[in-house]
Amino acid sequence: MARFRCLLRRAAILGVVAATFCLLQDLCHAAGRGEFELRAVDDETGEPIAVRMHLRDQKGRSRRPKHIVRLGDHFVFFHKVVLELPAGSYTFTLEHGPEYHVRSGHFAIEPGATDNREVRMTRYVDMKEEGWWSGDLHIARPTAEIELLMAAEDLHVASVLGVDGHPETELQSAASWLETADTNFDGERFFSLRGARDYRDSGSLLLLQLDSPLLVGNGRSEFPPAAANLKPARSHSASHLAIEFPESWDTPMWLASQMIDSVGLATSRIGRQRSLGPRGWGKPRNETLFPGPRGAARWSEHVYYQMLNCGLRIPPSAASGSGTVANPVGYNRVYAYVDGAFSAGPWWESLRAGRVVITNGPLLRPSVRGYPPGHVFTAGAGETLRLSVDLKLAMRDPGDYLEVIRDGRVEHVVRLDDYAAAGGHLPELEFDESGWFLVRVVSDTPSGQTYRFGCTAPYYVEIGGQPRISRSAANFFLDWVYERARLVHHDDPAERREILRYHRAARDYWQRLVDRATVP
Repeated sequence: MARFRCLLRRAAILGVVAATFCLLQDLCHAAGRGEFELRAVDDETGEPIAVRMHLRDQKGRSRRPKHIVRLGDHFVFFHKVVLELPAGSYTFTLEHGPEYHVRSGHFAIEPGATDNREVRMTRYVDMKEEGWWSGDLHIARPTAEIELLMAAEDLHVASVLGVDGHPETELQSAASWLETADTNFDGERFFSLRGARDYRDSGSLLLLQLDSPLLVGNGRSEFPPAAANLKPARSHSASHLAIEFPESWDTPMWLASQMIDSVGLATSRIGRQRSLGPRGWGKPRNETLFPGPRGAARWSEHVYYQMLNCGLRIPPSAASGSGTVANPVGYNRVYAYVDGAFSAGPWWESLRAGRVVITNGPLLRPSVRGYPPGHVFTAGAGETLRLSVDLKLAMRDPGDYLEVIRDGRVEHVVRLDDYAAAGGHLPELEFDESGWFLVRVVSDTPSGQTYRFGCTAPYYVEIGGQPRISRSAANFFLDWVYERARLVHHDDPAERREILRYHRAARDYWQRLVDRATVP
């Protein structure tokens, strides 16, 4: 109960409770307005709960109270909100992260009238009870709002970065940075300000969990290149370096550094209602091969699969980008499996080890021979490995099938009713050469304009001590390096040479992989 009182006090500081102050009833009547009080509680415990609300009037317009934490078409509050609204009919939805059912309803406002309702939020899966803890690698919201936002979305780990790439603590000393930039609240929720976003026309890097501030680029700058920040960031004791968008123009150069810890797969380009359009700084997709609203996300997946086919064992990660886009906090999230006591340190270790699933909808809990994703199964030369996935799956949105992806191709398509009939056991995979595999589930969405999915990080198979290195995948990135280098336009000769030095190093790295290829 104490933690809820704490949240309520913080909500008051934020001005959330100001939305509950009532106008005199006669004034409401004179203005043709009324009041509706909504209270949210956990159905199992009866305790007050923080939630996100989407409210629309009878014309379908989004309505958001003033003096409350809000963004885009939604707002959040702890336990209760009093809505002072014009007379009319309204619809609403309440959410508390993806592990709770969405609650929808409607109410009518009469002039001068008051009404109230209690909504009980019902959990349908408890990921943390099975060792899976949620995180979001990029949030750009005011620090004072973060605790309420994380509680409303049932999020456990968050990286909070400034809107323009610079953290709010950028001008602090290294000592004060470490003292003030990490927060633990509610016993099991952690957020960190110890990071920066290097965001340019050539792509976006997330430099997280730093020991001291780094100056980062923003906008059109080519010099110094973003890659120049990787080595200093890597020297920090527990840093996590992530490519935010796989299609970033500089992705091949960043991968060639061999310092990348994760690659965004559920990115801020994927929104709750729609996916964002093409961005000029990324390598463009072939819209014939990757068409429609899901095309950009499928292109990101394709790029990521080419990394895996090159033998790079880099896990996927997820970021909502809330604040730079209108996504709710934690809409795109990564669940890391922590075996034992949970805290932020083990969570980041699990992410780096690839013991993760990512999602903005379906909730997957996979196991292969008792291992979470990221595990490497080995066998001697000439031997065969037979593996199958045991999968627990929960979905709020409808869907028809799941897919087992092997070496970048769909190996099995399994209808969800067949999956249920098999008790969660997926078809066996047989390996007589090295490779990788993962599971992907895609949900239907009412708008059809976005990509709602969940997938596991890869499992790896290594036969005869040799990872899979695909020549075509390595050439995919080698050609990309040449294409990117032709886009460099910089007037200063010395600075241009320094920029191209990184591109040449990337060229040599990918050429070596082409030469070492083990499969076509």
